[in-house]
Amino acid sequence: QVQLVESGGGSVQAGGSLRLSCVASGDRRDRYYMGWFRQAPGKEREWVARISYAGDFIAYTDSVAGRFTISQDNAKNTVYLQMNSLVPDDTAMYYCAADRILRPLTSTGWAHWGQGTQVTVSS
Repeated sequence: QVQLVESGGGSVQAGGSLRLSCVASGDRRDRYYMGWFRQAPGKEREWVARISYAGDFIAYTDSVAGRFTISQDNAKNTVYLQMNSLVPDDTAMYYCAADRILRPLTSTGWAHWGQGTQVTVSS
């Protein structure tokens, strides 16, 4: 099964940018849809964005649309989340996930998860 490792989190001021990376290993990347999720302290995990191996089925949750961009480098088995115009409400642990099934947009019931990378946005 696939293993996922996230990186790229950190602390930034409001208005700043970060790029998260998720490296997939252990299985064929083209079998999986990839997604980004986040969980803030005291809140439920929230779907953020998703992409297919072919680069379609791209979608974003409303709160990040126009500010975040999901992309990938299939040769590197890596999915990215470019986050611009960050605001304090974006503060959360960000997780990469993979699934062979195309889940409903807001579903957090994906099969495989990374350990997460922390993003902190200060005002």
